[in-house]
Amino acid sequence: MNSSLDRQVEILLIEDNPGDVRLTEEVLKEGKIFSRLSVVEDGVQAIDFLHHQGRFARVPRPDLILLDLNLPRKSGREVLEEIKLSSDFRRIPVVVLTTSQAEEDILRAYDFHANCYITKPIDLEQFIKVVRSIEAFWLTTVKLPPE
Repeated sequence: MNSSLDRQVEILLIEDNPGDVRLTEEVLKEGKIFSRLSVVEDGVQAIDFLHHQGRFARVPRPDLILLDLNLPRKSGREVLEEIKLSSDFRRIPVVVLTTSQAEEDILRAYDFHANCYITKPIDLEQFIKVVRSIEAFWLTTVKLPPE
């Protein structure tokens, strides 16, 4: 269990690349932290998930969000802005995990209070290392806010 929560950690992965989803699932499954990963494929689903709308009516509130910026239907930038402007969701840590290295994206993500910005490595071993470092930092070192 996470040192700050007395239950499993709920992680929401907002990612449209099936390969990145599979890798993230596998790395977290191998980890030592008791967590559950929920996955949505686009920004509209992400907002529906957070608001428990439609097929997401019974989903748990995430303790941590892993957010890609380049999403269909509603961009990760719009999702981040909506999360951080909401009094209900702004305390949920958001890790931007994206292929974008554009300075504009980095600045905009921090302007909207992203908790960190990580550029996805293209190399498989590096990607696994990044996901493990996210797990180690956010699920063991950091005190996550209670619901």
